Amino acid sequence: MSSFDSPDNTAQIAARGFQPYVGERSGVPGAIRSVTWQAMRSTLGLGRPAKNKIFPVISVAIAYVPAIVFIGLAVLIPSGIVDGPTYPEYYGFVTSAIVLFAALVAPEVLVPDRRNGMLAMYLSTPLHRGTYLVAKMLAVVVTLGLVTLGPPILVLLGYTFDGSGPDGLGNWLIVLMRIILSGVAVSGALTAISMAASCLTDRRAFAAIGVVLVVLATPILAGALVDGAELSENWRLIDVFSMPFELVFRIFGDPGNFPAVSTAAVIGVNLAWTVGGFSVVAWRYSRLVIAR
Repeated sequence: MSSFDSPDNTAQIAARGFQPYVGERSGVPGAIRSVTWQAMRSTLGLGRPAKNKIFPVISVAIAYVPAIVFIGLAVLIPSGIVDGPTYPEYYGFVTSAIVLFAALVAPEVLVPDRRNGMLAMYLSTPLHRGTYLVAKMLAVVVTLGLVTLGPPILVLLGYTFDGSGPDGLGNWLIVLMRIILSGVAVSGALTAISMAASCLTDRRAFAAIGVVLVVLATPILAGALVDGAELSENWRLIDVFSMPFELVFRIFGDPGNFPAVSTAAVIGVNLAWTVGGFSVVAWRYSRLVIAR
């Protein structure tokens, strides 16, 4: 009979002890970094079966393919024969990929934690509801940056190596800062909208469909009000699909696709969606009952 067995063959605890944690204590900032990184890994399918990587890889690839094509043309074809798109125009080639990616990312980041009980586990750490949401928001924004920042920066580098990029270091840095500001603006608005949809349902598919329907329905409604009912051009502002990308044109000093709408109005409506979306998320989680 083993020394770990009792005479009646029931298990016994032979020894008890506690091992103190001796590693670095990173506190709340470290917890936010850890949750952000794990959420990004999960969204991109890293460390998960191949089927979880299919949609993220496809969405990211679609966003980069036009940039690679334009750079290839710029390198292979003599300068002046083929004119590549401007940086705001490039988004027109990848708008659908960005929206699709946004519809996939936020539901994957938020919904599973409420369904599998991980939210309660996270809140038993130094994180509270606010810092937890900050970590998740950062995960969505940074992940969206793969498709909102990466491709235009790749185009900038391609144009630079081809000699058709901005003249001088100062102008080059100005263009880079505009690209970064544009990517953050688009990512912020879409993150807020997709996270708001994701906090209202416990089904990832429903959240993703909700984001896509809102984004696709609003341009139709805006067109009907402006072109059909002949209302003010300012009704274009309800177009969730177009206005984040319209803001990119304004950042680059271009009148964009809707020049009758003021730049101040375009900035204001994007801020309203961003603040409004995050407010919905904060309100929903403040009232969420979490079983521990």
